[in-house]
Order: sequence, then C-alpha cells, then structure tokens
Amino acid sequence: MAKVIVAQGLNPKCEIQDQGSNLQVPSKPLSWEEDVLQTQAKDQARLQYLSSLVAKKPVVPIASGKQIVQSCLGCSSTVFDNAKSTTFQSLGCQAPQFKQIQNPSCDGSDNTCIFNMTYGCSTIVSKPLTGTFTLANDSVSSYTFGCLQKTTGNSVPPQGLLGLGRGPLSLLSQTQDLYQSTFSYCLPNVSSANFSGSLRLGPVGQPVRIKYSPLLKNPRRPSVYFVNLIGIRVGNKVVDIPPSAIAFNPNTGAGTIIDSGTIFTRLVEPAYVAVRDEFQKLVKVANVASFGGFDTCYTVSIVASTITYMFASMNVTFPQDNLLIHSTIGSITCLAMATAPNNMNSVLNVRANMQQ
Repeated sequence: MAKVIVAQGLNPKCEIQDQGSNLQVPSKPLSWEEDVLQTQAKDQARLQYLSSLVAKKPVVPIASGKQIVQSCLGCSSTVFDNAKSTTFQSLGCQAPQFKQIQNPSCDGSDNTCIFNMTYGCSTIVSKPLTGTFTLANDSVSSYTFGCLQKTTGNSVPPQGLLGLGRGPLSLLSQTQDLYQSTFSYCLPNVSSANFSGSLRLGPVGQPVRIKYSPLLKNPRRPSVYFVNLIGIRVGNKVVDIPPSAIAFNPNTGAGTIIDSGTIFTRLVEPAYVAVRDEFQKLVKVANVASFGGFDTCYTVSIVASTITYMFASMNVTFPQDNLLIHSTIGSITCLAMATAPNNMNSVLNVRANMQQ
C-alpha cells in the first residue's frame, strides 16, 4: 500500500544524512499584497486544472505544430543542448509514449510529437524527447521528458517542472524500478529565508519514526493523491461538516487531495464555512475584513485557535505558521484558506503546500 507522510515527522528538521537521492528545494518567502493576489490567481487556475481531470476535458491548444521552432521562447537562458547529448532521441508519432501524452499532435514534416498544455497561469509548447536522465547520483536510461519550446505566463519556472504525480510519464512512474514509487519532501517554512527544504527519492534513507495515512487512488482523477479526511477540529470542537462534503468517492472523483502545486488550502463550501465560523468564534474579534479570496482577515493582533485535520489513521494539528499569513508590516493577518470554486466538477478539497 502506498503511503504519504501527512504529518510532521518525529524528526522535524528534515535533515537526514542517510544514503539516497536528496535534492535541495530553495526557500522563497511570500511577500504581501501583490504576491498574495497573484498567488490566489495562480491557485484558481490550478484548481480549474484539477477540476478538468475528472471530466477528462482536452487542454486548449495554444499553437499548432507547424509554429514550433528549435529555440525556446520565454525559457531560461540555460537550455538543454541536444547536440551535446549522446543519448538524445526525438519521440516519433508511432512511439507508445505518444498515446500517453495529453493533447499531442504530430509534426508531419519529420513525424515527431509535439504537445501543448496549461499549468496554472502558464501555457506550454513542448517537444517530447528521450534520453538518459541523471538525477543526483542516479541515471535513468530512455527517460521521456518534454523539451520546452515556448512558455507564457508565470506559473512555470524558467528551468521547467518535475512531475511527481501518478501519470504514466511522471518521474515516479518512469523510475518505479529505481525508486519504488517512494518519495518524501520537506517544504521550507515561508517565513524562513535561510532554510531549504528537501526532496528524497527511493526507500533508502526515508524517515522511520513517522505518522502516516494511506494514499487512495480515485479512478476519476487517477494522477493525483487522495487521502481519507474524516473530519476537522477547530480548537477542541469537531465542526459540523456534512459527510458528503469530505467523503472519498471513486465514482465521482470527490474527496480530499494533497497537492504541492496549490499554495492555499481550499475546502468545499460546507466544510469551509463550518471551519471559518468556528475559527472566527474562537478568535473573538468583531471586525473581520476580507482581502482578495480570503474572507477572514484581521487588522489587530489575534490569538488564533488550532485547526486539526482528522484522517482515517491519524490527526494533524497545524501550527499558526501553516494557518495564517501576515502582511510584511504586520497590519493584516488572514486565515490562509478559502472556499473551493463553485465550478469544480465534483466535490474536491485541496490540502495545499502551505499546510504541508
């Protein structure tokens, strides 16, 4: 059974020195007004993408294959130079991976594959290639990856993206023999400018003394990670949430997912309202303001109640750093979660990376 670490480990420093592939994840602290609004917009786009997975909607193309050129527009100045690779190969339209790519097209001039996709607020044109992929001290032969040809928007870093989902061409799927579909990550606290997180791949060197909750597979959204959320406690009270608002449902794609691509946690309306109302009640400050997509903000100092997610096999209580965001001058404090969009194709709660 696959497992995911959904609570703070008993070794919370995330500084394990054992053997294994260990990548450093740099910290980039959040700033305030403009960045918060921009992040909310990115989250909205990310949630729309997650919503589209259940309906298997095609991604809207942004360019035809004939418009692709070998240089990369909007990318980092440091790009992959296939002329220096001895293992590089283009992916032909008859390759088995062609059918595993979302929204592919075939360039008739050289019979190679091209695909277009959206990610957050960005659009991507990419050409899938294969070659030997080296990650830390590990090499993976015949690894399929997308070589960016054009990017727009600001959701994709110039260096590209590393896919850790359950899709057939994700890093974990292509390295199953090497890493056995096992990984853990420790994200840096947004207020810690000098701390880096880490990504650890493979079973070697993983934390031992941990709390865990099983990952669930939902056939309606097969590429994402579901967990069995059974309740939420605010302070000492388990708030009243209709079971259908958080229940895992393989027939509709409903439930709760862990998603590192979303910044702020989203709960469907009945769940969010129950959590928000009890939070406001315990804070005991009459004047509650709104900011962007947040409707529980304060302009005075507050003492926040704890919020605990109750999973099938464990509970996770979040410290204030995982619940609140503060303006850079300290004049505004907001509960860093919001209601999920009403246009989601089915009930979907997203535990985002601020609460990871």
